[in-house]
Amino acid sequence: MSSSSQRIEDSLRETIIARPDIILDDRDLMQALIAANERSMGGNIIDLRGIAMERLEARLDRLEDTHRSVIAAAYENLAGTNQVHRAILRMLDPIEFEPFLRDLGGDVAEILRVDAMRLVLESNAEDGARTVQRLGKVLSVAEQGFVARYLSAGGQAPLRQVTLRQVQTGDARIYGDRAAWIRSEACLKLDFGPGRLPGMLVMGAEDPHQFTPQQGTDLLAFFAGVFERTMRRWLS
Repeated sequence: MSSSSQRIEDSLRETIIARPDIILDDRDLMQALIAANERSMGGNIIDLRGIAMERLEARLDRLEDTHRSVIAAAYENLAGTNQVHRAILRMLDPIEFEPFLRDLGGDVAEILRVDAMRLVLESNAEDGARTVQRLGKVLSVAEQGFVARYLSAGGQAPLRQVTLRQVQTGDARIYGDRAAWIRSEACLKLDFGPGRLPGMLVMGAEDPHQFTPQQGTDLLAFFAGVFERTMRRWLS
């Protein structure tokens, strides 16, 4: 083969000279050129520059992966923030308690994409259960100390306001006939102020990965804070 046939075509050569960035920006081409350079040097020569470039490329790949993960997490956090804000605005719409409870188990639960929403209030009144029974499946009344026992699940009650956990099956006392489908839940401990017994807002999901202990709780803690203040209006 003649040397003239091995030479690069003039038009391509001129293009590369005019725009060298088209090669510099193409990783596959640059790797091919480096490999050709190593072969021309022979097997007894170590190309330290090539080794350094390989390490830099590996580091760049890791940085790009991290960059993508950070962006994805940022979008997810933004979506979660918007979701909680929409749920709070919907929760604040009703001016009466019964519509408030219906919305809690309806529109608010749908916005938060949970399969069940339950509100538990502790009470010492014997007739308390009869008073709230007609309000539907969202609200239930329990004896004093129930919230702490439920959150502890047989152990020590957590100090944090929000507890995220996976469950084998939901508690029938909380979820009723939906209990068998629940695989994870978010439990929001509620403080209604001095002199009042605590309460608990429980969000149940059929997806076992929707609520896990590894997830952040800041948004749900904010939601719980707004919910507490809203409930104080009804309890006053």
